[in-house]
Order: sequence, then C-alpha cells, then structure tokens
Amino acid sequence: MPAEPSPNRSDLTRPDTGAPLNPQMNPETLDPSEEFVESPSRARPSGLTHDGRLRAGKLAGLTMRRAIWVLSWPILAESFLNSMVGLTDTVLAAGLGEQETDAIGAAAYMLWLMGLVVMSVGMGATALIARSVGARRMAVANAVLGQSLIVSLVAGAITGAIVASTAPLTASMMSLSGDGARAFTTYITIVASAMPLMSTLFTGIACARGVGDSIRPLWIMVVVNAVNIVASWALSGVDWNTLSGDGSRNVVLANPFGFNLGITGIALGTVLSQAVGAAMVLSMAARGTWGIRLRSRRLKPHWHTIRRIVRVGLPNLFETFGMWIGNYAVMLFVGLIGAAGVAGAMGAHIVAIRIEAFSFLPGFAMGAAAATLAGQYLGAGSPAMARRAIWICTGVACTTMGLTGLLFILFPRPIASLFTPLESHLQVVPALLIISGCVQIPFAASIVWRSALRGVGDVKAVMHLTWWTTYAVRLPLAYLLSGVDIPLPGGGVIPNPSGREPSLAWLWVGLCVEILFRAVVFGARFRKGAWTRGRI
Repeated sequence: MPAEPSPNRSDLTRPDTGAPLNPQMNPETLDPSEEFVESPSRARPSGLTHDGRLRAGKLAGLTMRRAIWVLSWPILAESFLNSMVGLTDTVLAAGLGEQETDAIGAAAYMLWLMGLVVMSVGMGATALIARSVGARRMAVANAVLGQSLIVSLVAGAITGAIVASTAPLTASMMSLSGDGARAFTTYITIVASAMPLMSTLFTGIACARGVGDSIRPLWIMVVVNAVNIVASWALSGVDWNTLSGDGSRNVVLANPFGFNLGITGIALGTVLSQAVGAAMVLSMAARGTWGIRLRSRRLKPHWHTIRRIVRVGLPNLFETFGMWIGNYAVMLFVGLIGAAGVAGAMGAHIVAIRIEAFSFLPGFAMGAAAATLAGQYLGAGSPAMARRAIWICTGVACTTMGLTGLLFILFPRPIASLFTPLESHLQVVPALLIISGCVQIPFAASIVWRSALRGVGDVKAVMHLTWWTTYAVRLPLAYLLSGVDIPLPGGGVIPNPSGREPSLAWLWVGLCVEILFRAVVFGARFRKGAWTRGRI
C-alpha cells in the first residue's frame, strides 16, 4: 500500500488570502506518518460520529458513559496510589517520632509547591493534546508531548534548586527547631534535588491523559508506589506499629533490613520511585504507547508550541501558586497553634489531610475525566456534549465523596488509628475528620467544575476565582477561628480579634466554610457557559 503523500504547499495556505495557516509549519519537514488535517481545500471531517462518539484518540468509538468509566477508574486507582506515596512517608515518619512527623508534614507543603510547577505544565499539555486529538490533529499532539517535557524539565530543575537552597529558612518560618528542623532540611533537600525526575513523571502522565489513555499511567503509579513503599521502609529502618488501648505500641511488622537511615532513607526511597516512574514514562512516550509519540526532532525547542503550553499553563501556575501561598499561611497558623501548646499540631494537621485526601480521589478522578472529555468534545465541535459530560462527572463525584464523608462522621477515631500510632494525633484528628466530612458534597462539585474549566482552557477565570476565595474568604476565616496571635519581628504580637484559644479544629471549620463559597462561585462560572467559546 503506497505511503500517504505529504501535503503540498497549497494545503497550508488559506484559499482567500494565500496566507499560511501556520507560519511555524514547514511542509518539507512534516512527517507523512503523522495525520495532518489543516487543509482548507477539503472539508475537515467532524470529530464526532453521527451518534456523538469521538472519532480519534483512545476514546474513539466509545459512548460518553463508557468513556467516563474508561477514563475515571484508572485515574481513581492512580490517584489512590499517588496519595499512598505521601502517606507512606507520613506513616514511616510517625514511626520515627513526633518531631519527624512534623517535619514530613511541613515538607508536604513544599512538595505541593514543587508540584504546582509540574501541574501547570501538565495542565497546558493536557488541554492542548485533548483539543488536538478531538480535532484529529495528531501531529500537533506529538509536538506538545515533546515540548511539554522540555518545559517541565527546565522549570523543575530551577524550582528544585530554589527549594533545596532555602530549606533551612523555610524550617525556621514553619516554627520547626532542633530535630524537627534538621529532619525537614534533610528530607526536602534530597527530594527537591531530584525534582526533574518528578516533573518528567507527572508531565508524561498528563500528556497520556490528554489522549485519553488512563490505563498505562495507572500501571506506572503501581510500580512507583511499590518501589516507594519497599525502598522507603527498607532504608528508613522503621517498624510498622499500632497503638493498643493502654497507649503502648504493638509491632505489626518488624523491619528486617539493617540500613536505619531514618528520614534520609524515607527521602531516598521517594526519589528512587520517581526515577523508576520517569524511566517508564519516557519509554512509553518513545514507543508511542499512548497513541502519540515522542520523536527526537520534537525535543528541539519549538517556540510556537512552547508559547501555547505556557499560555495555558502560566495562569494555572499563578492560580495554584496563589492558593499555595494561602495554604502556606494556614500552615504558619498551624505552627503557631503548636507553639501555643497544642502538642503535635503540625503532625495531626498533616495526618488528617492525608486521610482526607482519600475522600478527594473520586472527585479528582471525575474532574480529570471531565477535563479530558470536555476538551475533546470542544475540539470535536460539540459544546453540548462537553457540558453533559461535566454534569455526569459531577453527579458521580458528589455521590462517592458524600458517602466517604459519612464514614468520616461515623467512624473518625478508628479511621485515624489506621494511620498514626501517636496519642497526641488521635486526640485531635478525629474531630478534623468529622468537620471535613460535612462538606464533602460541595467539595466534590467544586473539584469537578474547577478541573473541567482548566481542561477546556478557561484558566484565567479559574485563577481569579481561586484568588478571590483564598484571600477574601479562606485566610480571614482561618485566622479568626484559629485563635492565634501573630508575632511581630521586633517582639510583641498582633492579638487575634476573636479572643479564642488557639484551636486546630476551629481552624478547620474556617477552611471548610470556604469550600462552600468555592462550590458556589465555580458552579456559577460553569453554568454561565463562557468556557464553551474560548480558544487555546
């Protein structure tokens, strides 16, 4: 069968003006094996079949509900495994002691900051690839894959260097001292130094999701988690303990290895798992396993494609960085609560977040499915199908997260005892789970709507709404209800106007009230429908 001829120059120009469709494209360098559908000399085929099924990508030929299922269950499992990476570090640190748990808790927020850079590049890649696949422009999708990996590597290296070099200052700002400060600095320096591995891993997964392949990212995370759990446990020397009714520790599984590296071993296990995951991502991308292929010529900077990735990713970075600053301030409040005499406040806060993160998983899975499907349906020219997919994902997320919230309300202490053996944590964490359980349904809706708006490229609106809810609602409420006084550099304090005693539970009440506001504003933006007319 003869090879498909390369498009001639007339295929790349507009019939009315003769101007090039895309000045960045050179017809002599186009790959004939990559589908090219830019030609205006013939009608572009619809991206949908007559019964509304996608024609291109991994979701081609599937009904909407089947596509949601195919996308969501692997993402749900992958998100669960991704959460297990951080949870493993937290549980192992709890086996070392309260200071180490506080250190890992503080480090989690710095890891979140590092992840924001990766997430911003990944969001741009997902949105652009989803649109390209929906429009059957596979050559463009291949270009985005290569260029997004370049951007994420450079951005990851710069961010990791900054985080590692400022680790001692960050420990001081988070009210860590002594063993806690040393453990934090050791852990974050090792993990941040290997950030290019993390950026490669998660950017590659984001590209696979844009095509509609959520199975292979799942298998990548299965391997990453297995390596992380085994390596971190083996290198740290920690036994798996539980807490008995009289407060004594019971050794469930003794560590048979003799490394005993403590916090250093936990960090090295995390880095090793990310290295394995990055290698798997690059191998799959080079083989074209996801339906798009990483080609060597796509690893040379192509500024037009990079600008498109940055144009979508940068507002997302600003949005999430603004949210991170707000949550970093919350962490400072938590540190002040601990300094005011609430033992293990930082560790309890992080343990509760790690547990609560499991309730988010259906929401994030549905949000990721909604982002991919909405992008592909818009690329195929059907805003109505995009809207319908988002509504279905919202309903599923609200149902599943609502049930999880009910478990938090009914069984808070048994759930908490599965994740920490420290009595100081078990005195606080159950109350936090009850509080968070009450807002799981609006939280689910806000997660899906926010993810879907990002996925279709409505990133500037998402950025503004996130800033507004964070700084006008979340921070003021968290500060007032936490009861903490703000220390001044020269001595003295700014007294809290509420007059409350410092309380981690009341701080969580403030955080959860903000979730209600978030659901309202993102729901309003989604229903308005301006996102259906945006271009990226």
